[in-house]
Amino acid sequence: MKYAHSIKLTVFSYENENISNILDAFLKFFPFSLEENKVELKKTEAKGATESNIAIFEAVLTKTKLINRFLDFILDFFIRFDKEEWMNNKKLELTDSGKCFHLKINVAAFPKKREVGLKIVKELFGK
Repeated sequence: MKYAHSIKLTVFSYENENISNILDAFLKFFPFSLEENKVELKKTEAKGATESNIAIFEAVLTKTKLINRFLDFILDFFIRFDKEEWMNNKKLELTDSGKCFHLKINVAAFPKKREVGLKIVKELFGK
């Protein structure tokens, strides 16, 4: 069954953080190799409000097979994950902090209506 059209995972790495550890933790979200499955890992550079350097990692899943494998892997967890908890303790914890892994799921709802989308999300996370 197709649950979503795409999934995008993003994390910001600030200059006082170990970028290698953040990238390693980012890749552990995927229960498969991005490279072997031809999923692009994007890295962009940005400047923070205080002119500090920020690296932004992003991967977008669009293949139904990969989306379903990813969702099966995170099925019991939340959508916005605390970066420090995941990196240090391998614990997925909901956060409202900016220091997090951002997960965006574009739900495959047809017809494209809010109530259809909510039904799919409830079915997916109600397992």
